Amino acid sequence: MSGEAWTGVAVAGVLGAYALCSRRLASTPVSSAMVFVGCGVLLGPAVFDLIDPERDIGPVLTLLEAALALVLFTDAMAVRRRDLRSGGFLPGRLLGIGLPLSIGAGWLLAWPLLPGLTLWELALVGAVLAPTDAALGKTAMSSPRVPPLVRQGLNVESGLNDGMVLPFFVLFLAAIPGTSAAAEGVAGVFWRALVLSTALGLLVGAGGGRLLCWAQARGWVAREWAQLFVPAVAMAAYMSADVSDGSGFIAAWVAGFAFGHALRRYRATSPREDPDGPDRPADFAENLGGLLASVGLLVFGAVLLGPTLDDLSWRIVGYAALSLTVVRMLPVALALAGSGLRPPTVAYIGWFGPRGLASVVLGLIVVEEHVRGVVLLGQVVAVTVGLSVLLHGVSAVALADRYGRWHKRTTATGRELPEGGPVPQAAQRRIVAR
Repeated sequence: MSGEAWTGVAVAGVLGAYALCSRRLASTPVSSAMVFVGCGVLLGPAVFDLIDPERDIGPVLTLLEAALALVLFTDAMAVRRRDLRSGGFLPGRLLGIGLPLSIGAGWLLAWPLLPGLTLWELALVGAVLAPTDAALGKTAMSSPRVPPLVRQGLNVESGLNDGMVLPFFVLFLAAIPGTSAAAEGVAGVFWRALVLSTALGLLVGAGGGRLLCWAQARGWVAREWAQLFVPAVAMAAYMSADVSDGSGFIAAWVAGFAFGHALRRYRATSPREDPDGPDRPADFAENLGGLLASVGLLVFGAVLLGPTLDDLSWRIVGYAALSLTVVRMLPVALALAGSGLRPPTVAYIGWFGPRGLASVVLGLIVVEEHVRGVVLLGQVVAVTVGLSVLLHGVSAVALADRYGRWHKRTTATGRELPEGGPVPQAAQRRIVAR
């Protein structure tokens, strides 16, 4: 049997084994990300050598790009304007203030700790490690002990910040000599990656949403094919931008907003349709994106994290630790200054900023671009994501329970806390589902 066949058997075996134990593991500190990344390290050259980094890097990047495009599309599709309003000030502050500050803090801290990188390569480090991953912090956003305002705020932030960091990423990449984006210059990248990709995403997303609504109104679409239509629209948006040398990720993210808006407008006039019911069109795309992301984390452990563990330095580990603490928690504290939120809430929100799929994909794109400091940058991304998977996974259940008990004790004294604001039932169902 060939090496590729054994790789397929091993990946399928890990997926099947986790599926059989998934419900049992859900109530433990062992997260799905920990299982897949850990198994990836075992399957890589560090132990069993079933996944070859040099041979498998191309297919891995394709897999991860598909997963991120689907996640961007479905996350944006789920966000609605009333979610931003029901979350109060929290999402706006975290995204409008906290995210740029996180990119800047990651940029500045990389300067003394990662010598040898240029100014724009240091900026790339900050941008790649800024977005958070909702899947890795699911317990923090789904635990009924956590106040609804905090759950909803973290949910909206994680659904939007990976898309919002993309413009920073493509512009920083364009500023580095020798990359494919640098040939067009910053102005060319701004036009193609931001303006053109946004326009294509709006066109494909809105058009696809209206076509689905039109066909559903006439009873032409079977439920199963309505669900398959969603990833088809995401793929169409991604590829339309890709063939025009734009950013497929930006197009998929914008298309998700337009597609979701079109569906909600139709359902507002059709009382028979429940956008949050058991037959939501996005269910299949969300599950497929989750599956691809899980496989991607497994292969990340093999091709990036495993080899990096053999060549660690105090600078890399130190920057990874600071990225998960200072680079996240200080901007969150500044963004929430004057909000009235209590220190335990600010600390909880600041801690639960796990790094995951978006950072891995953006880091691999930089690897493919052959940036001069690519080895060091790849090691930093690998260690930061690996450390995040471990620390956020282990602490999620315990800290959610501890924070929830603090909130319950405090509200029992009769104090009114801004953390206890209401959240719509539909939004709560989406938080648990994601």
